[in-house]
Amino acid sequence: MNGIRIRLDKLFSGQQNAVVVAVDHGMFDGPHAGMEDIPSTLARLGDLPDAVLLSPGILRRCGPYFGRRGAPLAIVRINLNTVFCFKWGYKDAVLKPAFTPAEAVALGADMVLVCHTAKTGDEQRDAANLEQFAVLCSQAHQLGLPVLGEYFPARHLEKGPDEFHEEVLIGCRMLEEFGADCIKTFYTSQFTEITAKVGIPILGLGAEKTPTDRDALALAWREVHDGARGVVFGRNAVQASDPQAFLEALREVVKEGANVDEVVKKHGLTG
Repeated sequence: MNGIRIRLDKLFSGQQNAVVVAVDHGMFDGPHAGMEDIPSTLARLGDLPDAVLLSPGILRRCGPYFGRRGAPLAIVRINLNTVFCFKWGYKDAVLKPAFTPAEAVALGADMVLVCHTAKTGDEQRDAANLEQFAVLCSQAHQLGLPVLGEYFPARHLEKGPDEFHEEVLIGCRMLEEFGADCIKTFYTSQFTEITAKVGIPILGLGAEKTPTDRDALALAWREVHDGARGVVFGRNAVQASDPQAFLEALREVVKEGANVDEVVKKHGLTG
């Protein structure tokens, strides 16, 4: 457990909230704008992220970025969830391991992300998904790797606010109970209930690209204000009007509680 604690403390250094940038979209949804060449993308972002979420195959190509004193942590996604294959219309949330925690740590991972979806409409699939989550957590912990659990509902755009919130709340509590060390999930209509009733750090995700930089920063402010210990932003960071300036503003909002309008003006972002 000491290794897990040491690595987690690096993410939440000094009890600060964490800023994580996600560039793992190519595992499910093809190359997004700004993420065609991940090593170049990360070089432009510098050390502004506390951690980067990426695939094992891409981590293999990013040694110079992560292999430096004080570099961001590498969080590696190790299982496949078909619910992310949006362009193909998949909705059943079939989960399969893609890499083992041992393979991830051999590549240089500091943490692993393990995804879970329940309430798929098939009890056997739900049970298999949860079994997979528990097994991968156990394997990671045996190596001293923390697990960032991810709860992602199936058919998430088809659910009303109350149903969506209840599922995310139950799903996050399941991840805690089955071994996650922190959780990445959606901001819901009653997000404070999730952060109050789940006893491990919650990181709010950015989801779809917002119309303006200000909209993304306002989402981050709401997430942290309602108890999140940080954010995981992908497209909203990499595709911002000025990604580096956006991350500087995001750090001020997430870590210092800065006023959104003030940081938008300060960093020349779109509002």
